[in-house]
Amino acid sequence: MQSLHMPLNCTLNAVIIAKNESSSIGKCIESVISSVDRVVVYDTGSTDNTVNIAIAAGAAVLQGSWQDDFSLARNAALAYADADWNLIIDSDEWLISGGDNLRTLISGDAFLGVVSVRSDYEVADAQSVANSWITRLLPRGVLYQGRIHEQPQSNLPRVRVPLVFGHDGYTKIKQEKKAGRNRKLLELELDKLPEDAYLRYQIGKDCEVADDYSAACLHYKMSLGLTSKNATYYHDLLVRLLHCLSRLQLFEQGIQLVNEAMPDFSDSPDFFFVYGNLLLDCAVSRPQEAFEKWLPLAELAWRRCIEIGERPNLEGNVIGRGSYLAAHNLAVIFRGRGNLEKANQYDILAKKLQNAAL
Repeated sequence: MQSLHMPLNCTLNAVIIAKNESSSIGKCIESVISSVDRVVVYDTGSTDNTVNIAIAAGAAVLQGSWQDDFSLARNAALAYADADWNLIIDSDEWLISGGDNLRTLISGDAFLGVVSVRSDYEVADAQSVANSWITRLLPRGVLYQGRIHEQPQSNLPRVRVPLVFGHDGYTKIKQEKKAGRNRKLLELELDKLPEDAYLRYQIGKDCEVADDYSAACLHYKMSLGLTSKNATYYHDLLVRLLHCLSRLQLFEQGIQLVNEAMPDFSDSPDFFFVYGNLLLDCAVSRPQEAFEKWLPLAELAWRRCIEIGERPNLEGNVIGRGSYLAAHNLAVIFRGRGNLEKANQYDILAKKLQNAAL
């Protein structure tokens, strides 16, 4: 049984696993090194300049090998760190804020700290930021399980803490670099655990990133049927499924899903934003009904987004869906209707909300 009480004067290390991350490892280490006792890097076989950059930035580096298993690498890194507390940070991430809070956070009983990770990604050549909540502050003794999308295993309470990470691993260049690796590992895990809802969700995301919306829908639907509404990823799972149904023009299925989920998602800007997108896609495919039916419903959905506002506490929340992105879409709708006055009003609102949100 793991003790809840931590020793006085705890040691705190930042723990990183890396392979061929010379373009980002320096920024990662520099962002966190002043907030911890030591930065340790477990390198899994880099052939570029990752190790030299990490050492030059002040990290202690242990060189190992890649065994097609993220948990093995994480746990080897934790053993090397040998600290009372470990701040887990990926090599394509950086600490944006909250480093000054770390010593206070680890001064009491043990818990698992859940941090905000703001991920840059690209949609239709436009930049967006999505927010996820991931367990990253671990007391000694907590280890990882799972070949990929590994999770720390512990009965200790999970607590959201005021730490914010940036992440650029979802940009097109970095996704291309990792293409195929994740799918291979996910399929190996899925062979062992075909009824694992979280694995289905993750392989659905991998298919979606590759624009394979049919496969993504298949895995998302299977995951949804196995997932509790209390699961942290349930919100993101349903919103992603709705998006994929829209891309496949499975509008009736999407609308049915919206009607079933509405009671649980009435305060989600992401839900209403993607619903509005589905209605717009429906209007494009059924132009004879566009102005009488689908576009007015899309307008209501995006207006609801602005009424709700931003909800960064929701898993997978995309910044702007509760503000400037919805206002921009409303401007597009009114401009398409020939109502330039309303379109200009929403253009102005979109700029104002964007300045406030970013």
